[in-house]
Amino acid sequence: MPKHVLVNSVDHQNLKVITERSASYGDNVWYSLTFPSEFRSLQAYYPVFFQKDANTGKFHAVALFGFENEENLFLKNNQWDASYIPLTIARQPFSIGIHTVQEEGEEKKQRMLNIDMDNPRVNNESGEALFLPHGGNSPYLDMMADMLEVIHHGMLDSEKFINQLIELELLESFTLDVTLNDGSQYQMLGFYTINEDKLNELNGPELEELQRQGYLQAIYMAIASQANVRNLMNRKNALLGQ
Repeated sequence: MPKHVLVNSVDHQNLKVITERSASYGDNVWYSLTFPSEFRSLQAYYPVFFQKDANTGKFHAVALFGFENEENLFLKNNQWDASYIPLTIARQPFSIGIHTVQEEGEEKKQRMLNIDMDNPRVNNESGEALFLPHGGNSPYLDMMADMLEVIHHGMLDSEKFINQLIELELLESFTLDVTLNDGSQYQMLGFYTINEDKLNELNGPELEELQRQGYLQAIYMAIASQANVRNLMNRKNALLGQ
């Protein structure tokens, strides 16, 4: 069970975070959440698709790392074998917490940095320090705080982006069938992609609105990223020695 607490220099002066990447640190996930402003960085390495949350009915963009649960084909020798790590992965073990603070006699909600004390990366012996020896945030902690802000605003923007896709009927479900060199097959269900036929049918004002919001580029980046399914297949074949 995660144990999220507010980061502070009193209790966490000696705390460190291991930044290696491996299954033992929880990196063996086959996809992660992402958002439109990240698509440009992702599209060189990962396929970007969309998923519908069965509980809420809401859609989310995801970057794919493998073909089955707990498979991350980018993990190699305690490193992540790509130049860009999706931010929702890179931010571990930190998260944003909403805390109540007093400002001029009034209670206000404020976003603050939390850390999961039960995360296997968190320790007192090795890794990146959260605080400098004589006080103050370390560059690493400041970087994590900035990263969480990017994720926060990215997820808010993602909701607007996906609402636009739904309104324009640009999302369509599909089944991804994968056959590897050894004959093994994977059928991936529950994913959605951009309907390119409907995209091509959009009128001028609709395209202009997508362009104005920066979403047209994100759409084309998501479409281009799907060529990386072949990259995943090559990684899987190499893993199987095929």
